Amino acid sequence: MPKKQTASLTAVRVRFAPSPTGFLHIGGLRTALYNYLFAKKEGGTFILRIDDTDQARSVEGALEHILKTLQWVGLEWDEGPQLEGVKDKLIEKGKSGPYIQSQRLDLYRTHALQLVEQGSAYYCFCTSKRLEGIRAEQTAQKGLLMYDGFCKNLTPDERKEKLHSGAHFVIRLNVPSEGKTSFNDIIRNHVDFENALIDDQVLLKSDGFPTYHLAHVVDDHLMRISHVIRGEEWLPSTPKHILLYRAFGWTPPIFAHLPLLLNPNRSKLSKRQGDVAVEDYRKKGYLPEALVNFVALLGWNPSADQEIYTLEHMAKVFRLEAVNASPSVVNFEKLDWLNGRYLREKNSSELFEICLPFLASAGLIAKREHTYTIAATGERVTPSWISKVITLEKERMKHADEIASLTEFFFVDTPQYDSMILCWKKMTSEEAARALMYVATLLEQQPDASWNALLIEETLKRAIDENGMKTGEILWPLRVALSGREASPSPFDIAAILGKEKTLKRIRYAVSKIQSQ
Repeated sequence: MPKKQTASLTAVRVRFAPSPTGFLHIGGLRTALYNYLFAKKEGGTFILRIDDTDQARSVEGALEHILKTLQWVGLEWDEGPQLEGVKDKLIEKGKSGPYIQSQRLDLYRTHALQLVEQGSAYYCFCTSKRLEGIRAEQTAQKGLLMYDGFCKNLTPDERKEKLHSGAHFVIRLNVPSEGKTSFNDIIRNHVDFENALIDDQVLLKSDGFPTYHLAHVVDDHLMRISHVIRGEEWLPSTPKHILLYRAFGWTPPIFAHLPLLLNPNRSKLSKRQGDVAVEDYRKKGYLPEALVNFVALLGWNPSADQEIYTLEHMAKVFRLEAVNASPSVVNFEKLDWLNGRYLREKNSSELFEICLPFLASAGLIAKREHTYTIAATGERVTPSWISKVITLEKERMKHADEIASLTEFFFVDTPQYDSMILCWKKMTSEEAARALMYVATLLEQQPDASWNALLIEETLKRAIDENGMKTGEILWPLRVALSGREASPSPFDIAAILGKEKTLKRIRYAVSKIQSQ
């Protein structure tokens, strides 16, 4: 097997070049991240460039979303022009924006005409109707869908006449019909393409906008890009780019094509199979550091014994040669596990800031300036109390938007539930009611000064032991009475947060539910 090409070079300059056609997806984030990590590891430059040459597919607001997402996960680009027209003040004062390809059209046109003059490209005047006919015929014959080269064979006079008449045209690459186009890939080693199988790709469209092929080659050369790190889907386009570099007399960059991302069923990762946009995960309360950690390990892992990495640590140990060429299965259960780990490492103040918006959007908490109230009851509560509620459930949280469903029972007057679940195992309703009344009697006597989880637990467990009771007969009905759920945090912790008055109210409500059935 040929030896992998090394990634080292004296002046590393890489770019991430997304199209503003929607939200940034997981695959795009991985591409941006690997470019960023490689640049930082090699002391190089990370450039952001927006490929908006396909105006029909550009989505309003997509550029802003891309910038927000990259900044949210901490991927700051190193250079660019002063950007005009970006909304929401996304670019800090004095900081450069990304390069925008639609603002560089004259540059691409000049280079396209240069290729025509030297015979490396040609004008194509074929109508959409003719091209559709060619495709239909090739499809019927089960052949390759390629341009048939008709306009390549026009005489100089025929071309001149069509141009003089104002006929619409595109400019196509003049691909040699014989031989091979080869290159070395850091991840995939030596790659060959038969020239006979390479289409005469459009370089400049009839609207004057370049295609991806021309614009990216011109920009990569002029921006002195040393390494092109992009997704595997661009691998078939690389020979076209190599041919363009040769036509211009330029040295190509080093290529590295990242493996595909797959769903657990090994189908290609796509929105039809579930959420793939970074924004989807942000809205669910995934942390940026967890998402970056997760995405980084989709095809690369410097150590079999380590799963948790900071962005700074990854930048120190990243090796492009170590990226696996095989497709990577996206295991979202692992993302949940990672995010849960990062959430549990947050202190109470950080968790409060992370989770409060989800409690508010769920209609559990209302906020006016610095005042917080329980929306269902109007009761005023302190940030400290809300923080205790959140911290109680952080061990079970996988992503922050779960906090509302996990803690909802704290934000109601009395939880609603079927009284039958108050009964532990084979207990009767009457036995459950007696157990709850006994607990109420004990807790009524608990001094306010000792109303905390530890002392409440000591009081109840001492009574259980002294009276020869079964723990479940007391604590199960109490847990359900306080939370309305069969699965919840310990009843001691819930009671401590609810306070004595609310705890006793919920216990008596549970007894009344049993007695009224």
